[in-house]
Amino acid sequence: MDHLRGVLVRLEETIIFGLIERSQFCRNARVYAQGGMGGALNGESLLEYVLHEAERSHAKVRRYTSPDEYPFFEDLPAPILAPLVYADNPLHVHHVNLNGEIMAAYVNEMVPFICREGDDTNYGSCAVMDVHLLQALSKRIHYGMFIAESKYRECTARFDVMIRANDAAGLEASITVPEVEELLYSRVARKATAYSSELLMAGEGRINPETVRTIYERWILPLCKQAEVVYLLDKAAILG
Repeated sequence: MDHLRGVLVRLEETIIFGLIERSQFCRNARVYAQGGMGGALNGESLLEYVLHEAERSHAKVRRYTSPDEYPFFEDLPAPILAPLVYADNPLHVHHVNLNGEIMAAYVNEMVPFICREGDDTNYGSCAVMDVHLLQALSKRIHYGMFIAESKYRECTARFDVMIRANDAAGLEASITVPEVEELLYSRVARKATAYSSELLMAGEGRINPETVRTIYERWILPLCKQAEVVYLLDKAAILG
């Protein structure tokens, strides 16, 4: 668990920096509209196009063979590098992928929450930042499955009862530790304060620490818990 928490703490910094960077620009709704850039993108929005192209290249160097990486698109090429064997992967074989929910929450809720309304025409910059943030958010949220597996192994018998009963509410209650969550919220707010202080002094900062805290409270942690619960429920097929 200590190792897992260390990974999550490092991911916090990537996400906070990404939020700060994205908030410097307007919402730029055209980036997310299918056909918003005309007919050159085969019906994809600019965000979808840039993300799709990034995932195509990343797939070739086996990014999505790693147990902690999940793509947003399915039609990706095979790796050009020899496969790696992850002998120490603790997760059972599963098909959990919340990237559809992550994309919807990001585009429809998070971006409007952190960005000014309007259009400043910085479409390419926004799309590139969006891709970086979405990939970090996806990794953070799906990493919850490793946390769930660790908790499951600590109390296997108790979790098995809830899994067999399809008790999603009970599982969520069992993986929830309010004291740890509060420490997380306080930590990301402190980091956001430190990272954005110079920008705020220069008049450039457009996101405050409470905004970052709210993003974790309202979207990131609930989606992480969803991934954990769905993953644990998926064990029902193994338990029989």
